[in-house]
Amino acid sequence: MLALATPAFAEIEGARDLMEAGRFKEAREALLPFARSGNADAEELIGVMYALGLGVEKDPERAFEWYLRASMKGHPGAQSGVGWYYEFGLGMPAPDPVRAYLWYALSSIGGDPDAVDSLEQLQTRMTADQIARAQVMVNDYKPWMYPFR
Repeated sequence: MLALATPAFAEIEGARDLMEAGRFKEAREALLPFARSGNADAEELIGVMYALGLGVEKDPERAFEWYLRASMKGHPGAQSGVGWYYEFGLGMPAPDPVRAYLWYALSSIGGDPDAVDSLEQLQTRMTADQIARAQVMVNDYKPWMYPFR
């Protein structure tokens, strides 16, 4: 049986508590070592901090980069965030609905119910060609990221 009460889990949960208490600078300091060592939960939370300007200056480019790191490790919440950034072109030169579709689809495969709604709404604004191109990318990523789903 896998024990979830690892030191990293406890520290990240403690950082979440700090965030909920509005102690963002302390939360960021607690999260950074875990994020820098590749913990997807910590990376996603730092992305949230940059996205919303919590204890740091709001910075869409940095938020996107932190979300992307966590996304590549299969973090569904971060994947949905990456989709949102691509959908609206935040932190990048222009919106990219094909890549937004990719990340929303991966997030929905990973279990994020909000991503399903985002994907459905996005599809109404996409051409059939864009959806087909996006589905090719989903088919490339899915076996690697979610091999058993």
